Amino acid sequence: MPSPTLPPPPFDPALDSLDQLRAVGREFHARGWSLGTSSNYSVVASRTPLELSITVSGKDKSALGRDDFVRVNAHGVPCDGSGRKSSAETLLHCLIAELVPSVGAILHTHSVWSTILSGADLPRGAVRIEGYEMLKGLDGIVTHQTAEEVPIFANAQDMQELAARIRARFLAADWSDPKRPPFHGFLLSRHGLYTWGRDLAEARRQIEIHEFLFEVVARTRTFPMSESPSLPTAQPLPVQPGGGREGGSILRQQQTAQQ
Repeated sequence: MPSPTLPPPPFDPALDSLDQLRAVGREFHARGWSLGTSSNYSVVASRTPLELSITVSGKDKSALGRDDFVRVNAHGVPCDGSGRKSSAETLLHCLIAELVPSVGAILHTHSVWSTILSGADLPRGAVRIEGYEMLKGLDGIVTHQTAEEVPIFANAQDMQELAARIRARFLAADWSDPKRPPFHGFLLSRHGLYTWGRDLAEARRQIEIHEFLFEVVARTRTFPMSESPSLPTAQPLPVQPGGGREGGSILRQQQTAQQ
């Protein structure tokens, strides 16, 4: 949670991508979202071929240096010759960048509230957030009279198997509305949040909005509000078995299906 006496350092979009990521690390550590050596952050460095710059494994996110990043290819394999090792979850960053072609940055945090909610709501496959004004901070949402279902995946050490489940969930969702994606992030159970944006500023904002709403939802369950939002019941996103269609972006695959 934010410190009442030590505000996080400012995020300056004028910085280059590595210094922006370093600033994000300092801020997220100060706000309790990236403690210890947890979390990983990336930006898309190239689209053709797909390459990402991502945090090196095992680094304190409050003290990232410019050498604490590594460039990886679409398969998560380092390709800059530095010999640095990326996080085991690099493959998930590559998957998101592959499936959502507008993505320019991907952020992963480990907050208290995302850890609690992702464990509590794993049986239904999603955390439901509805009726809150702060939902309008997520890309494409223009009213509080809506609901967001944040998918939850059981955590796993086998990244190939986990990536296959995530791919299947993405491909099962309806991405046909360019102004409103079906979800803006996902949770790994008892682990943390992944979200993304067209650039790092947008991805950072979506982390901040999700984390605020997770805390609101969790606290509301402990201290119920006197007024409940009156909204249509939304079904949780379908949980798909492992696997999924072959590679390529969601947009490309849906366009092919419509032909």
